[in-house]
Amino acid sequence: MEYRRLGNCGLKVSEICLGTMTFGHGTDEDESKQMVHLAWDTGVNFFDTANSYSEGESEKLLGKALKGRRQDAVVATKFFNPMGTGINDSGMSRVHIMQAIDDSLKRLQMDYVDIYYIHHVDTQTPLEEMLRALDDLVRAGKVRYIACSNYQAWRLSEALYLSESLNLEKFVCYQPQYSLVVRDIEQELVPLCEYKGLGIVVWSPLAGGFLSGKYKPGERTQQGSRSEEGWAFPYRYFAENADETLHKLLEVADKLRRSPAQVDLRWVLEQRAITSVIVGARNTQHLLDNLGANEWKLEGDALASLNEISFLPDRYPENMEKNMHERRDSAVRMPLRFS
Repeated sequence: MEYRRLGNCGLKVSEICLGTMTFGHGTDEDESKQMVHLAWDTGVNFFDTANSYSEGESEKLLGKALKGRRQDAVVATKFFNPMGTGINDSGMSRVHIMQAIDDSLKRLQMDYVDIYYIHHVDTQTPLEEMLRALDDLVRAGKVRYIACSNYQAWRLSEALYLSESLNLEKFVCYQPQYSLVVRDIEQELVPLCEYKGLGIVVWSPLAGGFLSGKYKPGERTQQGSRSEEGWAFPYRYFAENADETLHKLLEVADKLRRSPAQVDLRWVLEQRAITSVIVGARNTQHLLDNLGANEWKLEGDALASLNEISFLPDRYPENMEKNMHERRDSAVRMPLRFS
């Protein structure tokens, strides 16, 4: 297993992270324990959950499965989604954050979490209120690092500015959706994370299973899958050429004699600034296939062809400004040399 630094911080995580959204939703306690142990034995030290996954059941099952291995595990969880019927049972207010972390730690049976994400955007709470509360959690020892998911570039930039100017804990990583059929983050968010030194931990790298090999171009539902259930299948975010990209992926996978899932996950890991990919599965068989994305390289024509077919055209202002360095260079007149 390859391990990578999480952005500029000192924490090192496995390039594959086990996502546990299915724990308690299609994956029972015995299967979840087998999956955690399989991932661990393969070298995975990074585990991702959220308080709202299966209404808290995911955190409970992950905590049980990691018994005796807590010290060496990197555990991430999230807050934002409603966790009760009360008016303050969601969002990023100080009240909700303080309650949410205690509830998560109780379900996980842990004293702290390594990474604590804000799961979604809360437009009703000032960023400073959230950041001060998260800073307090770090100082209290309940959280090691803070992070965010699904933020727009401007909102992430503002949060980083506030942390720097107010001497508060800063986000160390960003968790976005990213795959061969959802490449939107490349234009604004990837450059920002590179510039500010944030790690990028990708959710849905298989596009909800669309790129796993069980779908054919043109298909959007599969019997017995999350797409049939209408659960966690993000097809509405797919690029217009998603079917052409899937066709190319199946072709490349066949040539490489690897599964489409392994090739897709490897493609994500070869992209700039990516720290880790979150792989989720309902059973150990699916997880074992996904873990096959580890310890090999996607390169040459295979990588180039996938890059080309899935590339999204630049939008304004990038499509206007990206080559302005050439105009600037051509305007420079070097001074004459005198002998």
